[in-house]
Amino acid sequence: MTTTKGTKTAKLSKSKTPNLAGPPIGQQLLQDLQKELGKRDFANVGELQEFMQGLMGQVMKPSQADLEADTLKDEAQDLAFAAMEAKTKAQARKLAKQALAKDPDCVDALVVLASIEADSPQQMIKSLQKAVEAGERSLGANFIKKNKGHFWGLIETRPYMRTLEQLASLLRAEGDKKEAIKQYEKMLELNPNDNQGVRDQLLGLYLSIGGIDEAGKLLADYKDDASACFAWGRVLERFLDGDLPGAEAALKEARKTNRFVELYLSGQKELPEFLPNMYSPGSDEEAMLCLDNLALAWMEFPEALVWLIEQVAKDAVQKKTASRKPKVVRINSRRQ
Repeated sequence: MTTTKGTKTAKLSKSKTPNLAGPPIGQQLLQDLQKELGKRDFANVGELQEFMQGLMGQVMKPSQADLEADTLKDEAQDLAFAAMEAKTKAQARKLAKQALAKDPDCVDALVVLASIEADSPQQMIKSLQKAVEAGERSLGANFIKKNKGHFWGLIETRPYMRTLEQLASLLRAEGDKKEAIKQYEKMLELNPNDNQGVRDQLLGLYLSIGGIDEAGKLLADYKDDASACFAWGRVLERFLDGDLPGAEAALKEARKTNRFVELYLSGQKELPEFLPNMYSPGSDEEAMLCLDNLALAWMEFPEALVWLIEQVAKDAVQKKTASRKPKVVRINSRRQ
């Protein structure tokens, strides 16, 4: 813990007989606090808080070894960033190894090496799993537990979180749905705000395995999500749950959110070979990205696709019938 500059700090009392181990930190704090409180007369809560900060700063002051370890980690991370931006594989490998010499658990350096040396998706998965383990060692169990819920907001967690996403994405691509779900769930548990936007992939995976309860909970947890992915995911979730009226109601909302998704799912339009880099809400590009997450789920349940195609046909008939209705012209006459 750092202290505020200019704050006066109380000196810790020292016992007459040296004790190399010393009392536990909590006990030491209480002893010193009791002694100092007997000597002082604090004018207000602010003075007490200032004193406590100083006391904590003295006790929790990092050792020289800790400072040196942090310096090595920082240097390793800088080298890893340089490796990530290197123009050649040889340069990237050299920088990554230099980073690992300073910090064997430097996650970004491990990922750079893995991307260069892995010769198959399975080998890459194993390397990424090792990088995730390294990240967990580096951050520490206490840190992870303490900061669960707002992880992405801490800069030092970013390499670990990026690697989790890369691992989950590769597992998903290789068809290992169970492990991919596990990694995505871990990410949302650590960072419910979902700055990395992985809930779309997780929703698609839940639906693809018929995980109605899990999909329903995810939809409820992010009920304000107005994306095409969640709108069309809700249609499938309601259908799989046997709630046809709910599915029809969800379909009406999904069409308002993005009408292009239906064109692709019903075969009226072919998906392009490559995904777009950018999109706007309600656009054709958003529909493509939506189906990158949901297409597998819809394909796993042909009965859902048949139902959707029936809805499309039904809607087309209603529109055609409506267009054929003769227009009634009303003439207002005024009596003379």
